[in-house]
Amino acid sequence: MSDSSEPIFISYAGPDNEWAEWVAWHLQENGYRVELDRWNWRTGDDFVTKMNNALDQASAVVAVFSPRYFEAGRYTEEEWTSVIARRGRFIPLVVEPLESGRVPAILAPRLRKDLHGLSEPDALKALLDAVRGPARPTRPPAFPGAAATPSAPPAPHGPQPPFPPRTGGGPTVWDVRDRRRNPHFTGREAVIDEVRGKLLAERHAAVQALRGTGGIGKTLVALEYAFRHAADYDLVWWVDAEQSEQVVARYAELAARVDVAKPEAGVEFNARYAMEYLRTRDRWLIILDNAEDPEQLRSWLPEGGGHVLITARNPAWSGIVPGLSLGVFSREESVAYLGGQLPALTDDQADALAEALGDLPLALAQAAGVMRGGIPADRYLELLRTNTAQLLGRSNLPDYPASLAATVTIAAERLEADHPGAVAVLRLAAFLGPEPIPTSWLVTARDSLASVPGDAEDIFWPESALTPLGRYGLAVVGSDVFQVHRLTQAVVRETYGEVADAVQDDVAALLIAADPGDPELPTTWPRWASLTPHLTAALPALDARAELRPTLLNAARCLVRSAQPHAARALSERLYETWSASLGDDDPDTLRAAHMVTWALDSLGAHGEVLPIVEDILERRRQVLGENDGDTLSSAHDLAVTLNKLGRFKESYNVYQDIYERRRATLDRDHPEMLRAAYGVAVTLGGMGELETACTNLAEVLELQRRSLGDDHPDTLDTVHHLSTALRQSGRGSESLLFATEVLERRRNVLGEDHPGTLRSRQSFGLVLRLLTRYDEAHGVLADTLERQRRTLGDNHPDTLNTADSLGRVLTDTGRAGEAEQVLRDTRTRVQKVLGRDHLLYSAVTRDLADTLEARGRQFEAAKLRASVHRKGTPKKR
Repeated sequence: MSDSSEPIFISYAGPDNEWAEWVAWHLQENGYRVELDRWNWRTGDDFVTKMNNALDQASAVVAVFSPRYFEAGRYTEEEWTSVIARRGRFIPLVVEPLESGRVPAILAPRLRKDLHGLSEPDALKALLDAVRGPARPTRPPAFPGAAATPSAPPAPHGPQPPFPPRTGGGPTVWDVRDRRRNPHFTGREAVIDEVRGKLLAERHAAVQALRGTGGIGKTLVALEYAFRHAADYDLVWWVDAEQSEQVVARYAELAARVDVAKPEAGVEFNARYAMEYLRTRDRWLIILDNAEDPEQLRSWLPEGGGHVLITARNPAWSGIVPGLSLGVFSREESVAYLGGQLPALTDDQADALAEALGDLPLALAQAAGVMRGGIPADRYLELLRTNTAQLLGRSNLPDYPASLAATVTIAAERLEADHPGAVAVLRLAAFLGPEPIPTSWLVTARDSLASVPGDAEDIFWPESALTPLGRYGLAVVGSDVFQVHRLTQAVVRETYGEVADAVQDDVAALLIAADPGDPELPTTWPRWASLTPHLTAALPALDARAELRPTLLNAARCLVRSAQPHAARALSERLYETWSASLGDDDPDTLRAAHMVTWALDSLGAHGEVLPIVEDILERRRQVLGENDGDTLSSAHDLAVTLNKLGRFKESYNVYQDIYERRRATLDRDHPEMLRAAYGVAVTLGGMGELETACTNLAEVLELQRRSLGDDHPDTLDTVHHLSTALRQSGRGSESLLFATEVLERRRNVLGEDHPGTLRSRQSFGLVLRLLTRYDEAHGVLADTLERQRRTLGDNHPDTLNTADSLGRVLTDTGRAGEAEQVLRDTRTRVQKVLGRDHLLYSAVTRDLADTLEARGRQFEAAKLRASVHRKGTPKKR
């Protein structure tokens, strides 16, 4: 290695910063002192002074030659001319092919090293050879007839920056939705460089947030970063992050793209599989765009050897992750952008436009789009002045400049004359969410859209409406989706408020037509994930529309079934509060919304909180609808389920038996609701200790379910699970193992490893192994299950606590009573806090802890614990 005390200066053009960093890194690793502006110069330093000082002190200048290095207006010219004038050492490295005549005549005779097209080892050898200079060989050269082997690079001394790939390289997984790179992207060079530097400074799960007000250009900067640095990543994935449901859906899509998804596992759990995939990989880039809720989204920041780039208006991100705050364009950047978009503009006109638009990037982009349609600059400025006051007076978005609203209005006015269908679609989109809108929705609902003019049989629909929106910068239009920015939506809602009622009719019709169907079927869940954000966005305007309520309730039902209980609770509570205020507490739809709230709470394990709500809903439905109404019986079923989970088996049995008798009076023996009631009766019999009867009844139900619903139906799998449990509690271990193995494998295949149903089956499987005295296997299964439940459900979920109790018992069985005592004491404390001392699980854990203390020779403490347990006729062991 060199022991040179004088630094080597790296001369390069800004777009070649990756090559400059690679060169600087490896020179430094091989003992050279290196001065690189992006590493050594601080914000606020005088660039020219620092450059001159560096050139004066450098022992050599390494120049990164590319076509950009010789572009007019770059400081590279001052750098190489200074070296030549001082007769200093100048080391040209060519990283891209150069056209003939591109290199200035004074540099043409100088010897250059070509790095482009080489493998990294050979490129590194060429770099070091160029800097070290020629040397006499220390051993005889290889015989010329023999094939030479490329030299290996010196061993690295630490983590290395990404090696610049060959031209044309790129990620194997690339999805930035339907966005296209902006060929006129102007400015923000310093921002992109700083983002890149900060991401590279962190070697594990590096995160940067781009913060600023709407329209400031955060999304455009993130998009340009993705395209500019795409070749440094193996995976680039864009997430529209304004709503948590959409974040989960996009991660679930990523899981499918990288082939780790379970199609029927549910959106949230597939999203977790994607997070786990990223945790074990590197060279990926995740962009969370419009991530406005840090508290909800911080759990969706992936870990691993990749980069996360966030765009957000919310300044709260600054307290969570590092980042940059973006301001408006400088005036020079604004003028340069407008000049590139509209070459006919004079500098004075561009300056006047930039002044009027407040240098806001989104406003500049939209203005350019409108003016390309034929509006002269003077006319645009006149309209902007005459419309600004009116728009400010009507706007409820004081944080956004009026010029943006004016831009939208001018574009819409021009479209109104030539493309009225486009404006009609824009009005519809204004009442939906800012997420992508499938164009198939427009096709499906076309006959119902009364506010949309034109021929309903037009074969070019909806292209004829969407293309003008894209051309005027009012929407981003892709092959199968289109998207309208939230600011544009707000302006359109304000501008066309007088026709809102007619438009709202069509918005409701559009959303109803997009209804994917039965939310119980996993095949519909991806389409529900796309629809739900638009349903919730439309709620403020469409609260009173009865025709939309079934679709909203089905969306909540889908969120529960696809294992998204938090989102389900939020939507259900919002529906309940809204409808309770407008329709009354006893309206059937209000009660249905309350019903969905209890489903969400049940999925969260809050059974004690569910009970009084279920009882209230049941009583109201009995009074309003009658004892035998389907909704009433559904609430009775929920009451029975809740009582069962609280260990109140006798009460649960009585409710189930009543439901069974009422269902039997009107339904066939193999009807799903009839089978569900029979299943409930059998499960509660097992809870009361009548295990043989429970096994017989469950076997009969299972036979009918296999025949009418199929082996993989959720109801069928629930019955297999509980039949295995009843057999185990009866001591019939071999029979139980057959069913436990079947249900575990089926749930793994249908739902995935970490779904709550799969984990319950894993816990049950572990207990069967314990019954068969296969203690080591049981310990491995239960320990892994507990870890997964803690990660996905939390430490205090009833399923987690139940598994912790089971693990404590197995630890005692294997002679590890000390560990078992710790686990069981912690579990007992948690059960008391979460479920209460009267819960069945509290008694069970207390007995198991007493067994453990007895095994440790502490009989007095064990006896005291046993005396504290109030047995109520429940089975001794589960």
